[in-house]
Amino acid sequence: MSKTSHPTTLPPPQAEVKASFTPVAVTRRRVAPLIGRARRAAAGRLVTFVLLCAAAAVILAPLWWMFATSVESIPEILTPPPRWVPSHWLWSNYVAMLTIFPFGTYLKNTLIYGVLYTGGTVASSAICAYSFARLRWPGRDVVFVLVLATMMIPFPATMVPLYLIFRAINWTNSLKPLIIPSITASPFFVFLLRQFFLTISLELTEAALIDGASHLRIFLQVIVPLSRPALITATVFSFVYAWNDFLGPLIYVTDPSRQTLAVGLQALSATGFHSVNTNTLMAAAMLTTLPMLIIFAGAQRYFVQGIAMTGFKG
Repeated sequence: MSKTSHPTTLPPPQAEVKASFTPVAVTRRRVAPLIGRARRAAAGRLVTFVLLCAAAAVILAPLWWMFATSVESIPEILTPPPRWVPSHWLWSNYVAMLTIFPFGTYLKNTLIYGVLYTGGTVASSAICAYSFARLRWPGRDVVFVLVLATMMIPFPATMVPLYLIFRAINWTNSLKPLIIPSITASPFFVFLLRQFFLTISLELTEAALIDGASHLRIFLQVIVPLSRPALITATVFSFVYAWNDFLGPLIYVTDPSRQTLAVGLQALSATGFHSVNTNTLMAAAMLTTLPMLIIFAGAQRYFVQGIAMTGFKG
């Protein structure tokens, strides 16, 4: 009995399995998850971009409103609905503001206060932070905790005693009560710089000590150059505080020719100083805010790096 030969064929299920493992199908299976993840990542970046743009618009809207008001006329300001873009740009409002507002005098006083206060605060805080981060002395950690505890004491609690002390030594009606105490360091900046100093390799300090370098030389030639982001961050924080300080100059300085911009701007808006228009007041506020915007824009890279690299080691 002869056997008839039949062509060899695979059953349909096996044929489908074989077809499913072709190089093209395998490639598609491997690429499909990657494409899906890439699309989800792109959608996430798009959503993040939209949210950041919305947040930036909310932050910049008051600044733009202040600038637009500073170059508008009074009838245009009072006419509803409010306009985001002025129909007529009146730069003469800034000239009028400078005629009734001693901006140059206030700017000079604010710069003197800001520069000297910032220099004293950052220098003294950096020295104290180096002591807490690199030197070993009895009770170091206890003293550091006490320094941090002073941050919980609000300024109004010490305002009256400080004023009585400064009046007794005849420092009132000057910038001395605002500048000279800065050499006693700031607890916040001591903490900020100490945490950054702890991230610097200890081997660098030990190698410098073996080579015969003093701690002062190590601080100036090793720690300070490596801590530029943190020092710039402390400088920006300190200068912004001095620039915006209102309560201190208001309490200790009574002579208008020695006042700072923050107090002068408040006096400009008061009814007893001058009868000013809204556009003139916004022009003064815009010139007062502009230096801070420039400083932050210039130091933003170091500012973000200093905050990001300041850990909580130790």
